Amino acid sequence: MTFKIKFGTDGWRGVIAEEYTFDNVRRCAQGYASYMLEKGNAGKWVIVGHDKRFSSEHFAAAVAEVLAGNGFKVYLTDGATPTPVIAFAVVNKKACGAVNITASHNPPTDNGFKVRNETGGAIDPEGLKRIEALIPDSVESAKRTPLAQATQSGAIVFFDAHTPYFQHIEKLIDLQPIRDAGLTVMVDVMWGNGAGYFPKLLGGGKTRVIEIHNTRNPSFPEMKRPEPIRPNIDVGLRATVENHADILLITDGDADRCGIGDENGEFVNQLRVYALLAYYLLEIRGERGDIVKTLSTTGMLNKLGVLYGVPVHETGVGFKYVAPKMTETNALIGGEESGGYAFRGNVPERDGILAGLYMLDLMVRTGKKPTELLKVLFEKVGGEYFYDRVDSPFSGDRAAREKMILDAQPTTLGGLKVTELVTVDGFQFKLEDGGWMLIRFSGTEPILRVYCETMHGDKVQAILRDGLKVAGLN
Repeated sequence: MTFKIKFGTDGWRGVIAEEYTFDNVRRCAQGYASYMLEKGNAGKWVIVGHDKRFSSEHFAAAVAEVLAGNGFKVYLTDGATPTPVIAFAVVNKKACGAVNITASHNPPTDNGFKVRNETGGAIDPEGLKRIEALIPDSVESAKRTPLAQATQSGAIVFFDAHTPYFQHIEKLIDLQPIRDAGLTVMVDVMWGNGAGYFPKLLGGGKTRVIEIHNTRNPSFPEMKRPEPIRPNIDVGLRATVENHADILLITDGDADRCGIGDENGEFVNQLRVYALLAYYLLEIRGERGDIVKTLSTTGMLNKLGVLYGVPVHETGVGFKYVAPKMTETNALIGGEESGGYAFRGNVPERDGILAGLYMLDLMVRTGKKPTELLKVLFEKVGGEYFYDRVDSPFSGDRAAREKMILDAQPTTLGGLKVTELVTVDGFQFKLEDGGWMLIRFSGTEPILRVYCETMHGDKVQAILRDGLKVAGLN
């Protein structure tokens, strides 16, 4: 029986050598090619890139062969390349889209197939469904032009995506003050594609960049997966203290997400980072524009929206919702709970490298370290916000579990009164303090996530425990 390829939040991910095989990748590539042909892109250029996972460069070459076989011209990256750099290349090269071979933050056993449109951003949910529907049942239906033949004819061209991206970054931010600031910047690239970017961008001045986990090792030692949250970042946090660094910047496997550790080696959660980045753009740079946030990220953004008089739009989880809304509203910033942030002037795609540079610029312009910046933020939004998340594998029928959650109708969570239930994406229970608890099924893995944010730090774990009970997991 033919394996049915299902697209999740960002495309398709699977276990290498089980469902993630060359044949299935070629089938996926044919589905994407057919979709792009339907969109009137015959004969146009497509960007293809990859990460540092096992055999990613070979899977990328297989995709390029199928696209060439369908009459597209392909720019194939000359090495492992960050997702935001691939996204920028789409715009820079005037391509009609991109395929990126990466499983981002997934475990080392996995690989993935990300798709992008002509903006460099995520394809909307309807487009993803259409690609999925166009994936042929048999690999024999995938048209192919062998790599050697396609490169000889000019249908596939290897290219350097890095240099134009560096030039683009210099237009978005003045890096010289950061280079001259004399900071010690710890960088953990989690064995991924972000290796070398911060040293190249910030070299030549008084600021010192110390990079770890910056070689290729698809088994990802010293972490469970290249996701910029604890415990994966514990080695980097310890190194921050040992090296007396001013900040820890963390990029995930494909460098589209950014994590932060403060000068004391403590993790700054993703919701606080998003609020800091929005504050930086609104207050320090004096810019104005809409904010796009998923419902799983911080209520501090709503407070900032009121304070600075800018609209805040809330979407479902994933950049397949965020990117189209950013494009529609010409948003100043868009982001999600997982540590992915996108910015106006750049492509509507998460960019962990630019986010890290903006955090450094915020430090340099204010003369404050991360802990001091958080104090300023909390004063601005009227108090401290606390967040945590629990991921739990689940089995059984998803629809039955969803009905169980809907039928639970809790009146309190962690002792706080439930004021509203929002079902835009998952089940979000609004709380009396302005906080929330969200139960949501992952779009990329068989995992159920329970998240919460509250201004009562002593109630976080109780809210999560109650959330697990509502979900039938405790």
